[in-house]
Amino acid sequence: MDPWLVWLITAVLLGVAEIFTLTAALGLLGGAALITAAFAAIGFPLPWQLLVFTLVATVGVVFLRPVALRHLSPPQSERFGVDALVGEAAHVTAEVTGLGGRVRIGGEEWSARAYDETLVIPAGTTVDVIEIKGSTALVYPRE
Repeated sequence: MDPWLVWLITAVLLGVAEIFTLTAALGLLGGAALITAAFAAIGFPLPWQLLVFTLVATVGVVFLRPVALRHLSPPQSERFGVDALVGEAAHVTAEVTGLGGRVRIGGEEWSARAYDETLVIPAGTTVDVIEIKGSTALVYPRE
C-alpha cells in the first residue's frame, strides 16, 4: 500500500475520532496526517514524512489547540438569578442561627441560615452569602 494512502486513511480515522471526542487534538493530528499524505504523494521518503507529521502535529497541538478551545467554550461572563447573589454582602435583620434567621440582600429580604451551624449571628451584622439553597441563603460573618 502506498504511504500517502496510509496517511490519508490515518487522517480520516483521526477526523472521525475527533467527531466523537471533541477535544480538538485528534482533529489537529488528522490535519497533520493529511498534510503528510500530500508530502508522501510528492515522493518524500518515510523519515521526512515522519518529520513533517511531527512538526505539523506539534505546531497544531501547542499553538492552535489552545486557541480552538477558547473559541469552543467561551467563559461565562455573567451569573444570573440566585447564582448572582453568591458572594454578595448581606445585612442581618433578624438573628441568624443554624436553624434560621433573616437577611437583606440587595434590597430584598431572604430567609437565612448560618453556614456554620454552630454560629449565632446577631442582627446588624454584615455577612457574605456563601450559597443559596432553595429560598434560603447560607451566610457567614465577614471578617
